Amino acid sequence: MSQQDGFASGFIFGAIVGGAIGGIVGALAASKRSELNANTLQSNEDEILSPSQSSAKFENSEESIEIARHSLEAKIAQLNSAIEEVRQQLSSPVSSESQELTTKSSGL
Repeated sequence: MSQQDGFASGFIFGAIVGGAIGGIVGALAASKRSELNANTLQSNEDEILSPSQSSAKFENSEESIEIARHSLEAKIAQLNSAIEEVRQQLSSPVSSESQELTTKSSGL
């Protein structure tokens, strides 16, 4: 019975210590991350674009989106053709050579 009590108290102590250490590490990581976010926001405020610059940036992003869309459409077409090719291969009847092999091997 004393071993069970020792295990239970050790388990509870480990859970408390582990929770405390995890809380401290989490708090430190969160504060470091908030500092990084604050620095990023400050640098973004310094780089505010004029309306002409922001419209040019928007047009560039539209062009890049259009290029990406065309690229994805081409890849989808390639995938569809590959799927169709595999589907045709799977649905085609088994060749006569493989039928002959199976008949010969089953006759042995």
